[in-house]
Amino acid sequence: MSRSQFDAALQQADEAARQNQANANWSWQFRILGARAQVYRGQFKDAIARLEGPLPPELASGELAVLRYMTLASAEESAQEFDAAEIDITRSERLAAGARAEILLPVLLVRGNIEYEKGNYTGAEQAYLTVLKTSRDRHLAKYEAPTMGSLGNVSMRLEHYDEAADRYFAALQAAEAGGTTSSVSSTLGNIAWNYAALGNYESAKDFYRQAEQAAAQSSKRAERVLWLTDLANSANALQDFAPAERAAQQALSLARELQDPLTTAHSLNALADIAMNTGRLGAATEYNREAQAIAAAGLDYAELVVVELSAGEIAAASGKYTEAEQHLRKIAEDPKAGSSARWESEAQLASVYASEKRAVDAEREFRRCLKTVDQARSGVRREESRLSFLSGAMPFYGQYIDFLVDEKRFEDALGIAETGRARTLAEGLGRANRKPINAVGDAALRSLAKQLNSTLLCYWLGRQRSHLWVISQDGIAYFPLAGSAEISARVKNYREAIVSSRDMLHPANADGAKLYELLVQPAQAIIAKNPRVTILPDASLYGLNFETLLVPGAQPHYWIEDVSVTTASSLTLLAASMTRRATVAKSLLLVGDTEEVSGEFPKLAQASAEMQVVEKYFPATAREVLEGKGATPSAYLMGHPEQFGYLHFVTHGTASLTRPLESAVILSPAGETYKLYARDIVAHPLHANLVTISACNGAGTRAFSGEGLVGLSWAFLRAGAHNVIAALWEVNDRSTPQLMNALYGGLSKGQDPATALREAKLSFLRSGTVYAKPYYWAPFQLYAGS
Repeated sequence: MSRSQFDAALQQADEAARQNQANANWSWQFRILGARAQVYRGQFKDAIARLEGPLPPELASGELAVLRYMTLASAEESAQEFDAAEIDITRSERLAAGARAEILLPVLLVRGNIEYEKGNYTGAEQAYLTVLKTSRDRHLAKYEAPTMGSLGNVSMRLEHYDEAADRYFAALQAAEAGGTTSSVSSTLGNIAWNYAALGNYESAKDFYRQAEQAAAQSSKRAERVLWLTDLANSANALQDFAPAERAAQQALSLARELQDPLTTAHSLNALADIAMNTGRLGAATEYNREAQAIAAAGLDYAELVVVELSAGEIAAASGKYTEAEQHLRKIAEDPKAGSSARWESEAQLASVYASEKRAVDAEREFRRCLKTVDQARSGVRREESRLSFLSGAMPFYGQYIDFLVDEKRFEDALGIAETGRARTLAEGLGRANRKPINAVGDAALRSLAKQLNSTLLCYWLGRQRSHLWVISQDGIAYFPLAGSAEISARVKNYREAIVSSRDMLHPANADGAKLYELLVQPAQAIIAKNPRVTILPDASLYGLNFETLLVPGAQPHYWIEDVSVTTASSLTLLAASMTRRATVAKSLLLVGDTEEVSGEFPKLAQASAEMQVVEKYFPATAREVLEGKGATPSAYLMGHPEQFGYLHFVTHGTASLTRPLESAVILSPAGETYKLYARDIVAHPLHANLVTISACNGAGTRAFSGEGLVGLSWAFLRAGAHNVIAALWEVNDRSTPQLMNALYGGLSKGQDPATALREAKLSFLRSGTVYAKPYYWAPFQLYAGS
């Protein structure tokens, strides 16, 4: 049992019960053990049937009776038979009064589970905390893992998702330390569920896979179905529709074998959502119809909510607006529904009203939706969790933007797009309460364009259609764009072509030319008046260097030859940056040429040359150099980086996809530590005019909705740097010193970072050498606006 070998446990319990039929005590002990194995396997009804029948009089008031009623209550609670569970757990508690801890603690755990299912989270938490304290006082470590997991359930239901994840991780560590694996699959799955609730679907997928594998290994078939289905939901949220459908179909097949209504409905709901997202209304209708039939017989409340939401969305897509409103209203007005269910129902209601030309009602529901999102996000405590939180809500921002565009309210649509941008970055910089720049209207935005001496291109990618706002000194212009599928596919292909070091011009790459046509050409007449351009990208565009786009004509060329490009996070932060002064002193903190720490991070052959190139532009009295053994994380953190106007790193970098604040600058080891993590960078405020990260993937590899690529560049902006130069992909060790020489040469002549970086890149482009390929000059991108 403790090793999660539930099939073997059940087989042995059955055999032992048969062998001991003449001994009532042993026979019942093995019946109870068999029932526990069946509960773990998801055979709740079978477990209840196994425990039917009265105990012999001599056993009816002892510890065996406590265990029988407790196990019966656990099976009944899992089978959603709450009245019966309440009766049996009360009997167990009465008999267990004054019993030893090994008997009492499991009873308290089941009591907590029942209170949890009844919605009495305070009572459940009190029961679990009592178990935790007693088990620690009595050194009964085996109860710590299930109790921490149960406390995680409470936090999860209260929508304290980051706290819940912490509790589940503690449960997992306790289980591993104790050598027990019975709760591992459920704990892994719950960690995944909380990551998904926080919008971190990439991490969720990873943990769901682990949970499904653990459940399969321990024959926990109902749990396996659950985690397979939720894996499908996370893939669906990431628009990975083919693997999502495969996982959901596999889950449905297993659920039908189990004849378990709850997991069957869960799988059907996932398949209905995937079908809707892939334009198969008929299939979605059939899946939802079957789920509704199961729901009519009684289901877990959370699953009922999903059935109702799906029915509402399908009715709306079928033009049955009255029916859709009935379904969606049930959820929107139900205080028991979770925040994500309510904001989804509110957004879908708004879309229904928009379809019915009820603009006032639609606007009211959209605003309610965004308010619900904000309230839920305010309960997320950790910064890293807030980064991902809006991912699940961004489609509803998009629906609101589409509605406003249809109403010809282009500036209001830009305002909604702006409210979703760089929220976590703004909060960290103390700008969370600043009035959004768009709220003060056209005049303020034109003034911003004038102050920056730049044309601003603000993008929003949506599944069906995308949007571009162009802000110049003359005003705001709006242009409709293609849907995200076409744009994102071309971005992926074009980036892969660049990274493979191909020549994009001879012949002209079709994706590079088409992306220029889709993303830039609509605004070309406005841009021509001011070729300094600030890009505010969205979604897949965060990974695109716009400078590499191919301008058509008799002689196709890269867009960098026409414009100077900077990337920014939000209009509000750009406006705020105009009032903040960078460190004026021409001082440099130079870090790099580190010791080799492993084969994964070999010594960079040209690091010393790049260090010499950079430091020559600063007098000895105005530079601090950390190199070799002295270039350690602690040396940087204690070296007062806030005093320097320029920071430059010449070393390896790592970008974490699942935990972006664990992206790191690789330095020399100080003890066991050689990584300067993004989370540590964030904690040390900066005032630098420019931070240059001459390392691979310094910009990060993970784009969060609204926040952009989160990695080392984001961390330095979050720390307060005014401008950051970082790489979108691997940088070339040989060419980079030459590029940095040209960059700092321009800076030394008084050029601003955007101009200096552009001129350095153009020197490569016009060199007539292999360095003219964008692989060598295009990874480095300028980020501004903190």
